Amino acid sequence: MIYVMSDLHGEYEKYLRMLDAIQLKEEDTLYILGDVVDRGKNPMYILKDMMKRKNIIPLLGNHDYYAYTILSSLQNGGFFKNKGLLQYLMAWRMDGGQTTYNQFNELSKEEQKEILDYFSTFSLYKEVYVNENRYILVHAGLGNFDKDKDLADYDIEELCFYRPDFNTDFFGDEHIYIVCGHTPVQFIHKEASIYHNKHNICIDCGAVFMGGKLACLCLDTMKEYYIE
Repeated sequence: MIYVMSDLHGEYEKYLRMLDAIQLKEEDTLYILGDVVDRGKNPMYILKDMMKRKNIIPLLGNHDYYAYTILSSLQNGGFFKNKGLLQYLMAWRMDGGQTTYNQFNELSKEEQKEILDYFSTFSLYKEVYVNENRYILVHAGLGNFDKDKDLADYDIEELCFYRPDFNTDFFGDEHIYIVCGHTPVQFIHKEASIYHNKHNICIDCGAVFMGGKLACLCLDTMKEYYIE
């Protein structure tokens, strides 16, 4: 089975409960569509667990990008010589990065290197084919969409930050779906449930927010799983 999950935001207990709920097996594949870190209590716990599982495939989210960029810069020793980067660090910490920053600093140097090396493996997008359908997996969607544009030509801003119009059927093909997180579904249809519209599937159900849930979708069966 192929599963997709997104926007864990440090919710380690919900993450473990979801793995139990879907009964993830070695032959299954779970794609996590970004924003593993920030805001929640235990982002490093999730990362360290994911690193041990070969069948979990991470994609880059905007919060993962911030964390990797800043923590890597801190590691190279030149960060505090750059006033602009210091302001970037403060802004990130205020936008949910404090828990990530704190837990990272509690790790040994070896563990820190392992975390940064793992961050560097996060993909910007993946394509999977299930039941004759093509699923484009990405954190935020396809910003500045062009039907003739190759996926490899989209940049980080377009894939990890941009919020597209989910009322648009981008490809106009009944067998092509875009699956993303980034935008909590409560902002789209006021409910903490996976949003399906015009071949867009939005799975960020605001796990870290009051009243939100961690969601997971099985692409083989389209069964939805939720952890409150």
